[in-house]
Amino acid sequence: MPYLQIRGVEHYYEWVRSPDCSATQPVMVFLHGWGGSARYWQSTAESISTQFACLLYDLRGFGRSRLPQNAEIDSQIDSQIDCELETYAEDLAELLDSLGIEKVYLNAHSMGATIATLFLNRYPQRVERAILTCSGIFEYNEQAFKAFHKFGGQVVKVRPRLLLWIPGVDRIFMARFLHRSLPSQLRREFLEDFILADYQAALGTIYTSVSQKMALGMPEEFARIQTPTLLVSGEYDRIIPAEMGERAASLSENVEYALIRDTGHFPMLEDASSYLAAVRSFLESSDR
Repeated sequence: MPYLQIRGVEHYYEWVRSPDCSATQPVMVFLHGWGGSARYWQSTAESISTQFACLLYDLRGFGRSRLPQNAEIDSQIDSQIDCELETYAEDLAELLDSLGIEKVYLNAHSMGATIATLFLNRYPQRVERAILTCSGIFEYNEQAFKAFHKFGGQVVKVRPRLLLWIPGVDRIFMARFLHRSLPSQLRREFLEDFILADYQAALGTIYTSVSQKMALGMPEEFARIQTPTLLVSGEYDRIIPAEMGERAASLSENVEYALIRDTGHFPMLEDASSYLAAVRSFLESSDR
């Protein structure tokens, strides 16, 4: 399996290409959300691999991009390993540099979409077009955020691997994220990624992604977007409700908005055909 070292962390990545792809095929990079991995983007990447060379990678501390153990971390590396979402955006820039890729399309989901938005505004010259799936802006509420951090901390702390072997736990785990059901294998992969996520990364990104800083700063980030962007919401998303996505999209004339009916937090999996139709329509509009 291919890995690249970025800021002292071995990052897993893989290519999804059609057998007859050309050397000049544009690159689309996929970013996953909190607690997940690039695995859930696989089917979407395969569906558009005739138009794009698709680059999937696991964010630092998630999936197969494991953080080094304490004994392996020197002081220089330790100063680079933090959980700020801006740092994850810089990881992406370094990944592209290491692979010799100058300009890409982005398709990012949930927390990954926040990272992608930060990347868009720091490296606008490096992105042709972007798709932000299940993203949005939310108001800061100190009491609610503290309660969320406390609950999230407990959830991250108690993740016994035994859960992987208890029948039905995957269905219970994914219930809040979905409006339509997914195959059991996909549900199990989500549960596995969550259980195996690095503690430091899983806990740290709870605090950095749901924070006063993000609540106050992301409206400005969305307003600054100059790159043609599509923001996609699931109609019944309970993690990032559709109205939050529509509000974010309204802040920039460069952001289009699409609502995928009868889906939750994973519209690309719950209704792949409708999701792909929206994405392809947006991408094709550049040729009109």
